[in-house]
Amino acid sequence: MSKILVIDDDNAINELIKVNLELDGHEVLQAFDGIQGYAMCKQELPSLIILDVMMPEVDGFTVAQRIRKNDETKDTPILMLTALSQLNDKVTGFDIGVDDYLVKPFEMEELKVRVRALLKRTNQIPKSASTRDLLTLGEVTLMPETYSVKINDNVVKLTPIEFDIFNLLFQNHGNMVSSAQILKDIWGYSPDDDIETIRVHIRHMRTKLDKISNGKKYITTIYGGGYKFNV
Repeated sequence: MSKILVIDDDNAINELIKVNLELDGHEVLQAFDGIQGYAMCKQELPSLIILDVMMPEVDGFTVAQRIRKNDETKDTPILMLTALSQLNDKVTGFDIGVDDYLVKPFEMEELKVRVRALLKRTNQIPKSASTRDLLTLGEVTLMPETYSVKINDNVVKLTPIEFDIFNLLFQNHGNMVSSAQILKDIWGYSPDDDIETIRVHIRHMRTKLDKISNGKKYITTIYGGGYKFNV
């Protein structure tokens, strides 16, 4: 059974999420402010965290930063909730390391879809661990057990989502993978106008790869289309 921690100061929304996720068979824990939420996160080590942005005293961005800095919780999937739809707020969340983002008001079925997609990554080896997938191409080797990429003798660790995106492009090397396909394969849904989600993760991934690639650019942006891994 998956253990989900909901951190939201809105009692009605918090309770609504709890009831619906329990109907799906999850164990749901509740916190109603950022301080309580972070304390419960460290104590309970949930499978997934649903985190509101706008909370008194300690906001969701600060809580997410603390979660990512803690060795025991740094890889826990975070689904962020907010009433703010501005692009810069979404980018801020992804820069911190949030995995997905849902703007209030939202449909409960959409939240359930995103929860299911995130839980697929919880304590699981990513897709490239499959024996049918390519693990080495030229100087590049995927290391799925640690979400790492090795280029020649240098290794860099990616986040689980970054690794899954890299793996998807890697398996389709030389061919463009559309943004819509990335959203469908990695997040498990196809939202409209959510391309910025991919752009932020690609930017972070490129920054990490640049540290070990000796100047070689492995991921090309196909403007208006998607992305391609260069052999």
